[in-house]
Amino acid sequence: MERVAVVTGLLARAALWVAGTGLVLMTVIIAAQVFFRYVLNSSLIWSEPSAVMIMGWFIFLGAAVGIREGYHLSFDVLLYVLPPQAKLWLFSLSDLVVAGFGFGMVWFGSSLAYMTSGNKVPSLGISGAFDFLPIVAGGVLVILFSFERIARRAAGLPTARFGETEMES
Repeated sequence: MERVAVVTGLLARAALWVAGTGLVLMTVIIAAQVFFRYVLNSSLIWSEPSAVMIMGWFIFLGAAVGIREGYHLSFDVLLYVLPPQAKLWLFSLSDLVVAGFGFGMVWFGSSLAYMTSGNKVPSLGISGAFDFLPIVAGGVLVILFSFERIARRAAGLPTARFGETEMES
């Protein structure tokens, strides 16, 4: 399990680097668009669709890493009155629900990518499927990281939870 955690940790780090790079790149593209539009009185026709596409990547990759690190939202009122063993079952149930959401992202994102694969984004000249690939990639990572959390818990290893300074045991 610890080897799996190393691999998924590297995958999460790579996803964060891609997401961070995308955030910086999107900021540069938007700044260039503002400069071209208001200073040079000319517009970059490719800036908006490329910025939106890049934004999809950093949102969905960052969200998937947030799942792995335990930063997703949760409703914890019931957890205050339950014994520790019951909490672990609810944590795993929560991770299964999140994995189901990830499966929906992959399923419907793939469907949308397939349906738009014949379309071209006019200003970029690429397939419309590229708009939906971040949903699919993020969904795959959500599933992987959710099942990693369940497997860690089943092996007796800690997993992170939002708002905790120490990992649950």
